[in-house]
Amino acid sequence: MSLAVLKSRALTGMQAQEVTVEVHLANGLPSFTIVGLPDTEVKEARDRVRAALQNAQFEFPSRRITVNLAPADLPKESGRFDLPIALGILAASGQVPAHELEHYEFAGELSLSGELRPIRGALAMTYAMSVSSKPGSRRAFILPLANAEEAALVREAAILPAASLLQVCAHFAGKESEDRLARFQAKPAADAIPYYPDFSEVKGQLHAKRALEVAAAGGHSVLMVGPPGTGKSMLAARLPGILPPMSDDDALESAAVQSLTGGFAATRWKKRPYRTPHHTASAVALVGGGGNPRPGEISLAHRGVLFLDEFVV
Repeated sequence: MSLAVLKSRALTGMQAQEVTVEVHLANGLPSFTIVGLPDTEVKEARDRVRAALQNAQFEFPSRRITVNLAPADLPKESGRFDLPIALGILAASGQVPAHELEHYEFAGELSLSGELRPIRGALAMTYAMSVSSKPGSRRAFILPLANAEEAALVREAAILPAASLLQVCAHFAGKESEDRLARFQAKPAADAIPYYPDFSEVKGQLHAKRALEVAAAGGHSVLMVGPPGTGKSMLAARLPGILPPMSDDDALESAAVQSLTGGFAATRWKKRPYRTPHHTASAVALVGGGGNPRPGEISLAHRGVLFLDEFVV
């Protein structure tokens, strides 16, 4: 079969939309073309994939290779498509069995030696896959080993981490159980109680503390007015510590947003975000945006506290 179809994810704004990676091998002069609105990082996958396949002792087909990333109107960025493109070439050329590929989603950047490097937004992609999947038809997610702990926080998802392209290929080509990738299990330490600055350290300020307690209980916003040095920033930094504990759903929502910028770590699981942008921050930094839209400070404070110091009323 000269056509292989795989699934991956693209980050756009606050979403991780499904992307279909189609790889076709045709007769003609050897070439390697990637279509589907790829940016420079995705186009450079041609050289990374070629070197990774050759260094992993696979045959790189001397044929006309066309890779389509659908939908065509969705911008594609980063090196997360290296792994599905490489597997698509191997499947289309008959070097790897293709009958199981439809049960998985793939993401990972390849080094020239074939090792898998971590990617941005692993948790956001896993969360989107879990939410969009129908009961009984969930796919497993194959991604770099360095992203496994983050992605496994979505407990309903089957995360299969791999350290190299060879391990992924052995998973599909091997006949023994030890050749298959093992599902990653999240560590119990992820449920540890998060640390916050202690609200009891504030001495005095009874009226301000009472106002923050009411705001925390009811989910209200607070406007603190006073001269410099009266403790406004100190009180605001301790507000996350008196908010109710985060539920699993709340923690997933918050972590998925932070994962879009690569700023999430598994050690911060269920810890409410506290964002303090500088008063000279631009509108894009606060609201989000850009050529490839990314969340701003307001979105990154989701389920947490956004402290705007020197705010002009």
